[in-house]
Amino acid sequence: MSIESPVAKPDEAGPQLALQFVYLKDCSFESPQGPRIEDNWNPQINLDLNTTVSVISDEVREVLLTVTVSAKQGEKTAFLVEVKQAGAFLMRNLSDDDVKRAISSVCPGVLFPYARAAVSNLVMQGGFPQFLLPPVNFEALYARSMADGQHATKN
Repeated sequence: MSIESPVAKPDEAGPQLALQFVYLKDCSFESPQGPRIEDNWNPQINLDLNTTVSVISDEVREVLLTVTVSAKQGEKTAFLVEVKQAGAFLMRNLSDDDVKRAISSVCPGVLFPYARAAVSNLVMQGGFPQFLLPPVNFEALYARSMADGQHATKN
């Protein structure tokens, strides 16, 4: 994937997917009890990922990756953090299938490291031990959703 200017060059007729810019659109951090960490700090972590897209212009799409992480220690919520990491992507001369794959796999894969860093910073600023989300294979998630979709249409 290359990063290029959104201005088209006359000889560029092939498919293009290019990151224009990345930005933090929204974030929140909640810690109802404060960072009361007991010696046996071993929270149950729940991770939820969601991707949406909106049109900025004919060839530029905003892809929004929402990462929500909740941590519970026993029955109590230790923290809840949500990060909405956005990116503007030039999508020129892509087939419908390529656009779907870009939005569901490639773009979230580009945005996730930024969201991961934001989540980590928010958790640490909240007074909790360092927290790093595991890597996410968006290509595998996309392949599984495509397989599930094909399986559903056969039934």
